Amino acid sequence: MKKILVRSGMTPLDNFSAKDIYLKDRTGYNNGNLAYQFSIYRTLWQEDVEMYADGLTSNPNLAAKINEEYDLYILPFADAFREDFRATLRNYTALIKQLKIPVIVTGIGLRANYEPNLKEGFPFDDDVRAFVKAVLEKSTKLGLRGQITADYLLHLGFHESDFEIIGCPSLYTFGRHLHIRDLQLKTDSLLAINASPLSRESSLQFLNQTIDTYKNYYFIPQHLDELYIAYAGGPDISSEEPSYPTSIAHKYYQEGRVKYFTSMPSWYDFMKQVDLSIGSRLHGNVIPTICGTPNISFVQDARMRELASYHNLPNVTADKLETIHDLDELLQTIDLKSAEKVQARNFDNFISFLDENELAHIYKNDKNRLDAPLDAEIAPIEFSKSPTVVTQLKGDQLIERVHLASNLQNERQDYRLRYHINLRQNQIKQLKNKIEENGQIIARQNVTIQNLEQKVKQLDKHLSEKDVLLEAEQNQSLKLKQDIQHYQGTLNRKAVKATLRIADSFASLKKS
Repeated sequence: MKKILVRSGMTPLDNFSAKDIYLKDRTGYNNGNLAYQFSIYRTLWQEDVEMYADGLTSNPNLAAKINEEYDLYILPFADAFREDFRATLRNYTALIKQLKIPVIVTGIGLRANYEPNLKEGFPFDDDVRAFVKAVLEKSTKLGLRGQITADYLLHLGFHESDFEIIGCPSLYTFGRHLHIRDLQLKTDSLLAINASPLSRESSLQFLNQTIDTYKNYYFIPQHLDELYIAYAGGPDISSEEPSYPTSIAHKYYQEGRVKYFTSMPSWYDFMKQVDLSIGSRLHGNVIPTICGTPNISFVQDARMRELASYHNLPNVTADKLETIHDLDELLQTIDLKSAEKVQARNFDNFISFLDENELAHIYKNDKNRLDAPLDAEIAPIEFSKSPTVVTQLKGDQLIERVHLASNLQNERQDYRLRYHINLRQNQIKQLKNKIEENGQIIARQNVTIQNLEQKVKQLDKHLSEKDVLLEAEQNQSLKLKQDIQHYQGTLNRKAVKATLRIADSFASLKKS
């Protein structure tokens, strides 16, 4: 049985209530993360495979445990190349370097302005380089969200063979084809609106203008803090835009028109009932897309821009939206079924990416299959619905919610305290291990130094002996030279005398 570890706070079979999520974040602060994680689970879940959630931990100390217990590590990411994710990215880099199993990254991207200046670089460039290099040592290539992220990695010195643009895996949750329903908008049609605290004021005003006409709406927030507002009435959140719903006093909460989902099946079920989804949250509109619900995305940054472009999502830029008077006019400029046209191509590319990284998946024998083994596991489960907004409760129900939320707040504070204590203890443990490792390295270096010193002494002794021998040889050479010079002098004198004698002899012969 192959065991796969997945970066996620929960598996698709986990059925956590709002109370559970309120107490302990299992979504990574943004429940939109559940969407692409669910897709990975559904695509890879097979009879001979067991899949586990890693609890969204990036602790490098868990490397040995992961190596021992799992055969593969899948890291579904979103816009992880960003400033406030640097520490986590560094932890993942340290963890991945120690792993001996394949590590596959899917759907990772860059967070930046709508028109990012890649040449200027970002403060986290070195962290991204280190992370990507570590992943490439454990897999064939990375899966990227879009072209902007690809251009960014090319700027950092990587090559096109190091990555594949696959978009967001959440678009492939239910397979190769999309079927968007025809829009039949009426005054009582059900609308889902979405936005984030970073949405532009003009976009928020457009949504508010829309629901003045189409009053049957629900606001679908994604940040965990917004669950606290709906469930317990607060605390308030912050936004620079005055129209964003930051407290229970806002119209959306006062009217009870807020839904916060703690599981994907309940989110899918709701979106299948919606007539139109509109707003600036990516997964707030991806989820209706895969459920066949018409939708429009407001694009105002690079992450939305590259995904809207790759998946051909119906969209309008935030700038252009400012020139459009109302929803009816906007609909005249939008092809609500545009995503259908590229879905098969993008899906095939995604499957090719999985194959290149040798990931077994449910579409091996049939790219067009609609069912999945995970579906049968999920079917019997009655997942928790979005909690009723606290403003809509009365009497005993309100008292019970307030009492429960107050106690949960204390539990949450205790949990956070324990979490931070454990985090500090792990950091201290890591520091101690590092000190111990450094001590061992120093000890080994000291032994090495001692050995080198001993070798130097031996070399000094050997050189001294050689110096003595060399001096003796030099003295002997000098003596030989002196002897040779003496012999040469002697031979020269004898040669002269012999020559004179011979000359005398010839002279005597001539006289005779």
